[in-house]
This record gives sequence, C-alpha cells and structure tokens, in this order.
Amino acid sequence: MSKTIYILNGPNLNLLGKREPDLYGHDTLADVETACANLGNEFGFSVNLMQSNHEGEIVEMIHDAREHAAGIIINPAAYTHTSVAILDALQAFEGPVLEVHISNVYKREAFRHHSYVSQRADGVIAGFGVEGYSLAMRRMASLLA
Repeated sequence: MSKTIYILNGPNLNLLGKREPDLYGHDTLADVETACANLGNEFGFSVNLMQSNHEGEIVEMIHDAREHAAGIIINPAAYTHTSVAILDALQAFEGPVLEVHISNVYKREAFRHHSYVSQRADGVIAGFGVEGYSLAMRRMASLLA
C-alpha cells in the first residue's frame, strides 16, 4: 500500500482564512497543506490534500483513496452532519480514518453535535484550529507504524 495520506476537505474550506476568521482563524488551506506536507516528510508519507464543495466529488476522492492511500484525514465540514453517502464511502475504505474539525463543534449549534463520519472514524479531533490537522498527521503516523 502507498505511503500516501489523503487529506479531504469539504464545503467552504476553500475560504479558510477569509471566512469567519474569528471562528476558523487566519490560516489558509494552503498553509494547512504546507504544514501537513512537512510533517509527512518527517514521517515518510506523501500528502495529497484535496477540497470540494460537492458531496459526490468527496465520495469519488474516498473511492480513489481505496487504491492510492494508506489513510484518510477528513474534515467533511457541513457534510459531517448530513452525508450518509460520505459515511458509506468511508466504510468501504480499509485504512485508518481520522476526522478533523477546526472549531469545537460541541460549543456550537446543536445540529453540529451529530457526525455521520464519526461512525467510521478511528479518532476525532475538534477545536484545535488548523493545528488539528497536524495532530491528525501525528496520530496517522502512529496508526500506520
């Protein structure tokens, strides 16, 4: 199996650093990619960071991961709370899956407290800002060691 980690990001994360910076911070998705790529190099992994605002594209990314990735780190954003399709795709992936949320979803609206993705995830990181991605990379390296 590949030593590649897929980092998948859902809707509106292309606006990271610009949208609600008081909630999500000023770092961009490009900043996240750089930090994760650096950690990947440290642990001997390549990183493939992708983002889509379209549920079906995220499902396709997960399908692609079945053939090309050792693990998935996913921030499904709003699809966390709505997408059985993403859950079903993740169920078909055999490697570890870690779920990341930039904000602490449990301090937010009640509808954000439920995650379909968590039913498949091997771990969930929430509320650590974009540092959550780095924490997930470290955990993924441990899981794949």
